[in-house]
Amino acid sequence: MKIILVMVSSLDGRTTKWGQSNLHEWTSTEDQKYFSSSIRSKGVLIMGRKTYEATKGSIDYSDKILRIIVTKKPDQYDNAYVQNHLEFTNSSPQKIVRNLEARGYKEVILAGGEQLNTVFLKRKLVDELWLTVEPVIFCSGHQLASKGKLDINLSLLKLERLNTNGTLLLKYRINN
Repeated sequence: MKIILVMVSSLDGRTTKWGQSNLHEWTSTEDQKYFSSSIRSKGVLIMGRKTYEATKGSIDYSDKILRIIVTKKPDQYDNAYVQNHLEFTNSSPQKIVRNLEARGYKEVILAGGEQLNTVFLKRKLVDELWLTVEPVIFCSGHQLASKGKLDINLSLLKLERLNTNGTLLLKYRINN
């Protein structure tokens, strides 16, 4: 299974503006459209609880997207479960991947927060990183991965300019 980590970042490497969770306040329309089309094309999205909490109001259950929410307490979300659309788990990344493979998925979008991204990266489960870089600087906010030690080499697959402001889409292969 191919796992693609999809994130948006400021020029100084922040994935949130000052820690605020609403990306729609600062990301470009072009990035938002690209992210949505990427999720639709793959059909499955893995995210962490905080990312889910920040985006749950905008989930469209009429789409054919399975969203897997990784949380320490999935039982707290029993009322939010929607078959084939919204599932909650505290399973390990490896078990999540095996489960999705058994269900026939070939490619998955990972759009976690710092902690979830770090766990997947440390376990060498991520195959590609698609990073939109917005031409803004925040100096404070969350990052792509948690603080700690990672040593990951990447190879650029594609560079695309998304708009006239200079929003860039970078696609990398992760060299595990």
